[in-house]
Amino acid sequence: MAKIAFILLCHKDPEAVIQQAEMLSTVGDYISIHFDASSSDSDFERIERGLANNPNVAFAKKRVKCGWGEWSLVEATLSAVETALDAFPRATHFYMLSGDCMAIKSAEYAHTFLDSEDADFIESFDFFKSDWIKTGMKEDRLIYRHWFNERKHKQLFYWSFRAQRRLGLQRAIPKDIEVQIGSQWWCLRRLTIERIIEFTRKRPDVMRFFRTTWIPDETFFQTLVRHLVPDAEIRTKTLTFLIFTDYGMPVAFCNDHYDLLLGQDALFARKISPEAKELKKRLGRLYASGRTDFRISDEGRSLFKFLSGRGRIGRRFAARFWESEGSLGRDRELLIIASKKWHVGKRLLDAIQTNTGLQGIAYLFDEEATPLPDLGGIQTSLGKRTRHRRALMRMLFDYYATGRLVICLDTSSIDLIHDFFTDRSKTRLLEIECEFSDDYLSGHARRVGLAGDETTPETLARLLPTIRYDVVFESERIRDAGFANYRRLRQTASLEENSDALGAFLSVSPDTARKIAQTDHLFDD
Repeated sequence: MAKIAFILLCHKDPEAVIQQAEMLSTVGDYISIHFDASSSDSDFERIERGLANNPNVAFAKKRVKCGWGEWSLVEATLSAVETALDAFPRATHFYMLSGDCMAIKSAEYAHTFLDSEDADFIESFDFFKSDWIKTGMKEDRLIYRHWFNERKHKQLFYWSFRAQRRLGLQRAIPKDIEVQIGSQWWCLRRLTIERIIEFTRKRPDVMRFFRTTWIPDETFFQTLVRHLVPDAEIRTKTLTFLIFTDYGMPVAFCNDHYDLLLGQDALFARKISPEAKELKKRLGRLYASGRTDFRISDEGRSLFKFLSGRGRIGRRFAARFWESEGSLGRDRELLIIASKKWHVGKRLLDAIQTNTGLQGIAYLFDEEATPLPDLGGIQTSLGKRTRHRRALMRMLFDYYATGRLVICLDTSSIDLIHDFFTDRSKTRLLEIECEFSDDYLSGHARRVGLAGDETTPETLARLLPTIRYDVVFESERIRDAGFANYRRLRQTASLEENSDALGAFLSVSPDTARKIAQTDHLFDD
C-alpha cells in the first residue's frame, strides 16, 4: 500500500500548519515541513512545539529565505525532500503541497489510486514548443542569468537583463538537457526522488544553470524527471486541482465549492480561501473518512470558464484585419439560420435545400467536422475559418457558383452575425426559438463540458438556471441588435406564423414556405 511523504512549503499561520500536518499524518502518512526562513522564528517554534510528539512529522534541516521566481523555492523543496528521504524510509511517494492546499479525496482513495499506477505525476511540457507560458518572458528565462528578484528589486532585475542582452551575454543550455515546464505541484515515486537527489550531486553544471534561471520551480523538477524517467512512466498532469483566472491569479475556493471539489479528477486542491472555515472543516474530516465513493465529473475548469465569462462581453475598438479584407460581393445574399439546438437548425436546413434547391452549410463556424470542400487549407480548422470568415464565404460562393447561400450558426455567434451584416452583400437572419427542458439543458451541459456523467443532481440543479439564462441572454442580444431582415421561427408559434417568417426569410412562395414549416419532427429533441 502506498505511503505518502508530503513536502509542505509554508510561510505563515502556524496553527493552520499544525492542523494540516495532524490531518495528513492521522492515517499513517508522513509530512516534511519547510517553514520559510523569512518568517518569524517564534512562529516556527510554535509549529515545532505543536508537532513535537508526532513521529510522522519532520522538519527540513535547512530553512531557506524564499522569494517568488527564485531558486530559493527549489532549494527549500530539495531540503524538505532530503529530510523526508532520511526520516521516512517507508514512504513510497513524495507529494508537493503548500499551506493553501487541502485533500479533496480520502487517504484510502489516494493510496489505492497511487498503487494502481506505477508512474510519476508531473506536468512536463517542452519549454520551447509548448504554449504553457502565455505571457511574459520565455526563452529569456533560461539564456540569461537572473540574480535579482523581479518583485523585490524590479529595477535591478530588468537592468541586469537588458545589460546582458545588449552585451550579447547569452549562455548555452546544458547539451544533454531538454528543458521542460509545468506546474510545481507534483507527486513522484521514491525511486524518482532518489534519482533526482543523486543527479543534483553528480551534475554541478546543471545545478549552476538552474540556479540563475527565472522561476525554476516550473522547470527544474519537470526537466529532471523527463531526463531520468522513461516517458511511459510519466503522467503529464498534476494531481492537485487548481484554476487560474484570466489575470494569472489562482482561484480561491470557498465554502460552497465542497461538492465541486470532490468531483474533480485530483487528490488535492489549491487554493482554499483562508475565510472558508466550513470548507476546511469538511475537507479536514474527509482525508481520514475512508470514503471511496467519489463520483468524478471533472468539469471544474470548464465550469469556471463558463461562469466567469458571463458579463465579460467586450466591445472592439476597431475592425480586425480579416473583417475588412473584402466583401462577399454586393450582388450576393447570405441567409443565416441561428439556432442553439443544432439538430433543429440542421433539420430546417435540409428541408430548405430539399424544397428550394438552395445550397446550405450547417455550423461551419461551430463544428470542426462540418463537411467542406478543399479551399486551399483555409477550411481546415475552426480557428482559420473564423479568422478568415469573409474570405472563406467568398470562396464558398465561388465554389458552389451561386449568389445565395444558407448557413447555420449557434446563437452565441453574435460577433459573426454582426460582421456579416456590415458587409456590402445582402444578409438575412432567421432565429429559431426553441423550448428548453431541464433534461435538454443537462445534456447540453455535458456536451460542452460544464458537467460530466458523474456530476451530482444537486450541482446540476444549481447550474441549470445559469445555463437557461445564458440561452435567453443570447437570444435577447440578437433581438436587441436591430438587424435588418430579421425573422423568428418559434416552436410555440402557429403554422401560419412560421410560414410567414420562412417566406420572408427565403423569398419563396407561401406554399413552399408552408411545406418547409410542416417538416416532420422539426423541433423534436
